[in-house]
Amino acid sequence: MTDAQGVPLGLAIDGANRNDHKLAQETVESIPVPRPKPTRRKPQGLCLDKGYDYDEVRELAAAFGYTLHLRTRGEEARALKRSVRYEARRWVVERTHSWMNRFRRLLIRWEKKLDNYAGLLHLACAWIAYRASGLLG
Repeated sequence: MTDAQGVPLGLAIDGANRNDHKLAQETVESIPVPRPKPTRRKPQGLCLDKGYDYDEVRELAAAFGYTLHLRTRGEEARALKRSVRYEARRWVVERTHSWMNRFRRLLIRWEKKLDNYAGLLHLACAWIAYRASGLLG
């Protein structure tokens, strides 16, 4: 899960053959930073693709107070063509995945132990967050 700038906020690790929506609750619960209560003026969005288009994900978003944004790529492209002021949301997650893939050790999982792989994932997320904070200059 990422925030609006694409900084990783939470992680869930499982095999590649597991459906994404099965890890949605674990991912949302793994966010270490306490989030402020969503309000009508400042709602908190949860941007997902059609891999998460299930009732249990909708219930999860409602339970955690998120405004759910579920769109396919085609739907988003049509909305972009109709409105100049429309902002795409999926690219934030896709860009973060691209940043994670720059860490060669994560692109192909060579570690056999889950703890070692999770440690590398946390290191990569910390590095991405550090770079996004602007402390490098």
